[in-house]
This record gives sequence, structure tokens and C-alpha cells, in this order.
Amino acid sequence: MATTTEDLQTTSPVVTLTPEAHETVLQAMKQEPDPGSLALWLEVRGVQAGVFVYDLYFQAISDADEADARHAQDGIEVIVPAASVDQLRGARLEWSEEGGGGLVLVNPNAPSPEEAAPGVPPEVLAKGITGPLALRVVAVLEQAVNPSIASHGGRADLVALDEDDGTAYLRLSGGCQGCAMSQMTLRQGIETTLLEEVPELTKVLDVTDHGSGENPFYA
Repeated sequence: MATTTEDLQTTSPVVTLTPEAHETVLQAMKQEPDPGSLALWLEVRGVQAGVFVYDLYFQAISDADEADARHAQDGIEVIVPAASVDQLRGARLEWSEEGGGGLVLVNPNAPSPEEAAPGVPPEVLAKGITGPLALRVVAVLEQAVNPSIASHGGRADLVALDEDDGTAYLRLSGGCQGCAMSQMTLRQGIETTLLEEVPELTKVLDVTDHGSGENPFYA
């Protein structure tokens, strides 16, 4: 059951805002209906390309649970859901002029190997995907595979490559994550294309967390 602001345990800040970021968030919040009831929520929504990716949004303070971390910074309530606290502790939201300007979350924490690529042997993950064979796999994904599965919002990315036995580890996202047809897509489409275009490959493995996302594959 959601708790009120008074019921929440105030903690030391998990995420802080620079002055520029604070002003940007404050002005945006003022444009929302009933801004006094809202908080800035920040959470980790997953891992892509070995780094955390985030969601930042306005949501009612009353939606927070007791385990969520919350603090006030100069009139802005900041809430981090409990599941993201350890992943965001010590992070800083700041304004960046790059790419036309925008908010950037600078996070000192990095995903563990298990978080970055569950199901991939650490020694394989450590080799990276910058070698010639890996770059060929990435090129096939970008030029032949992803355009064909983009019609239902799908995407496939190379997570790791074991050049010794020719195993490519892929993560599916978008419409393919959590889709009950994802294994058919992998076997009949993605795997077939990769094995034809990159004959050095012997196997393609899906290491997607299909239990997360909007349409989880596994209950």
C-alpha cells in the first residue's frame, strides 16, 4: 500500500542535482498539473551495452513505498525506488550542453557482470566486442537483422562473442523482449541470417531477461 510523504523514511541523498539540473527540473515540474504533489523519480530500468540505462519522470509522492529512498533538495522531492538504490547511490543529475542540451545522470556505479550480461561467462564478456569478427556480427545485425524486426519495435544487440567456439550472445529488446515468439524470431530469423553471413559462427544464444519488460515472456 502506498504511503504518504510523512510516512516515508527520509534518507541521505541517493542522487543529487546540480544547480543547473535543479532549475531545469523545477521549471519542468511547474508546468505539470498540481506540481506540489509530484516528485522527481529516478530509477534504473535495465542494462544496455554494459551500462545502466535510466528513467526520469514526475510521479505522485504518495505513490512511493516505505522502502523507497526519498529526500528533498531545495523544494524538489527526489525518490529512488528501492530496487535502484544500490545501483544509483552517489549518482548526480546534471545539465549537459552536448547534443543540444539535456539532463545527464552521472553514476559512479557500474553493472556487475551478472547484471550486464546474465548467462555470459565472465571470461567471454571480458574479451569485449571490438574485434574484427565481433564488428562483422554487429554490422550484420545493424544492416540486415534490425531493419527486419523493427516493424514490431524489436532490436537485437551483440553482448559478447566467444571467438574460440564461435558463440554469439545476443540481447533482444523492444518488441522482442518478453515476446512469446522471440525464440522463433531468434531461430528462424536472426540466427539463420548470422550463420549465413558470418560462417565463423557456430551458435547464437539469447541472454535476454525475458522476465522483465512490459510483456514478460516468463511469469
